Amino acid sequence: MTGFLLRRLGGAVFVLLSLTVILYAVFYVAPGDVAQIACGPRCSPAQVAQVTEQLRLDDPVYTQYWHFLQGIVAGRDFSTGTGVEHCSAPCLGVSYQSDQQVMQLIVTKLPVTGSLVIGAFVCWILLGVGTGVLSVRRRGRITERVLTWLTLAGTATPVFVIGLLLIIIFCSTLQWLPSPTYVPFTEDPEQWAWGLLLPWVSLALIESAKYARLTRSSMLETLAEDHVRTFRAYGVSERAIVGRHALRGAVAPVIALSALDFGSMFGGAVLTESLFGIPGLGRELVHAVKVVDLPVVVGMVLVTGFFVVLANAVADMLYALADRRVVLS
Repeated sequence: MTGFLLRRLGGAVFVLLSLTVILYAVFYVAPGDVAQIACGPRCSPAQVAQVTEQLRLDDPVYTQYWHFLQGIVAGRDFSTGTGVEHCSAPCLGVSYQSDQQVMQLIVTKLPVTGSLVIGAFVCWILLGVGTGVLSVRRRGRITERVLTWLTLAGTATPVFVIGLLLIIIFCSTLQWLPSPTYVPFTEDPEQWAWGLLLPWVSLALIESAKYARLTRSSMLETLAEDHVRTFRAYGVSERAIVGRHALRGAVAPVIALSALDFGSMFGGAVLTESLFGIPGLGRELVHAVKVVDLPVVVGMVLVTGFFVVLANAVADMLYALADRRVVLS
């Protein structure tokens, strides 16, 4: 087990290092005047020169990347024109729009997106797996057909359509819920939950459709295996077979898919945050792209990649705990 975890940890570090190389090449080594792009079209030559000095664009490319990587690991100093500002590790640069360190900006937005993603994650796992199990229990009946149709509809419907429908129905027409707003959990847990309820449901209805179909197909595949027929021959109840054996066969693919979705959702909740006005990472990324704030864009993408790699590393460990044969692979 220790060797397995060390191999997975080494692979995760290699992936993150490769991601930094790709990001730096795409955003800072690509053709064009990086300093002018980062500073904006209205910057004076003095401001462009300051950006060039901050990013050390006059140095060789490998030196520039080394300083970028060194900032992430140990921090670095930035020239402000009138002095020098130290950026503590992990340093992802300084925003040219707000003069705020990118990591500080991400830290302020991370609890917002984290609240959205974690709540929606719990909802879509419970709803998706529960729907998949129910469709297997009711296979061959009208319930299974209805659930199959609903999961197909959920997969094909964009999140902004479901979000708009929920706002119109529950906020405008029925007035059962207030307009979605973010309230920190530490200030008012009840208002925090009510303010994020519609965004959670919107994401859960979209994502749970995939998990329902995956759970259903995995369980049906397990139910067709020889050992399940043996259980039936020995008189084991269908409920026990489905709940204890078939469901275990669906755990591995659900873990794999949930790891990818959970990590990528930190940077992929752009539409949801923009639709509901949630001031999280996704909304901040949209703003950074509009104003071409390169350090913020690079920092957001790198943090998103970190969560994807972290989620997959956790999934590998859960795989090893669920199935010891994975350790030997």
